Amino acid sequence: MKKAHIFVMAIIAVAIAIITSTAGDASVYVTFKEARERAAEGNLTKVHVVGRLPRDGRKNIMGLEYNPTLDPNYFAFTLVDTNRIAQRVVYFNPQPQDFDKSEQVVITGAMRNNIFVADKILLKCPSKYVEKDIEGATASR
Repeated sequence: MKKAHIFVMAIIAVAIAIITSTAGDASVYVTFKEARERAAEGNLTKVHVVGRLPRDGRKNIMGLEYNPTLDPNYFAFTLVDTNRIAQRVVYFNPQPQDFDKSEQVVITGAMRNNIFVADKILLKCPSKYVEKDIEGATASR
């Protein structure tokens, strides 16, 4: 075999190894119902869940639990997924900055004992530009 053939085969083998190693870390978007079903089957792979934070009449987040003086690495809250199923979520890290301002939350993790344990929290915060601010901003002449 020529050296060029061996070199090409080595590159293909490395590409296959990279693809298979990253495919194991991939997770899917599910609802809390599907996350519970996966956990009941013994499937503890990480999943993504998209949801909103329940708020009261004053726009305060309901079910928020964070006391940094007691335990700065314990943050718990309730999240309502796209099917309107509410679920308790625990995040063993500090509360993310601007969590209370977020419109939508994406969490990554898995169900454990009827609680969703999140590894990551991604926030979709409202735009810092409001429609009236954009209309009022004009180029100086």
